[in-house]
Amino acid sequence: MTDAEVDDLARRVIETYVAQGLTLGTAESCTGGLIAGALTGISGSSAVVDRGFVTYSNDAKMDLLDVPGSTLRDHGAVSEETARAMAWGVLTHAPVDCAVAVTGVAGPTGGTKDKPVGLVHFGAARHGREIVHERHVFEGDRAAVRAATVKRALELLLFLAN
Repeated sequence: MTDAEVDDLARRVIETYVAQGLTLGTAESCTGGLIAGALTGISGSSAVVDRGFVTYSNDAKMDLLDVPGSTLRDHGAVSEETARAMAWGVLTHAPVDCAVAVTGVAGPTGGTKDKPVGLVHFGAARHGREIVHERHVFEGDRAAVRAATVKRALELLLFLAN
């Protein structure tokens, strides 16, 4: 995915959310703010993007998003349960309509048999709806995994607007 493709996708998110009067927030672990960065790189994004949480550590996930310590202990930071809790945490800690959350193993280190490099869990939430979860294993180096994660997160934000 090229920078131009990410810009185009981010622009579509901003235009869609402006047209529908929606706001959004992000919670990012493995992408370290790249999703919020892609969105705020678009002029006019301040009408849509309220805030982004970079919760790289478990303490940050607990402190900023109220991810339960038991969730992290029982399922790990890279899990469906944590991604869902992160998305819900954005909705409860920010005055937004929609949220996307990502947590994963970007590599090249940190992977295990159960949680390989490239594994990313997504949580996507909108008030009044069930939280959507997706699990992906992306191929490539750290940059490729993070780029694929940003792309899918932006696509999920578009999904939430419908």
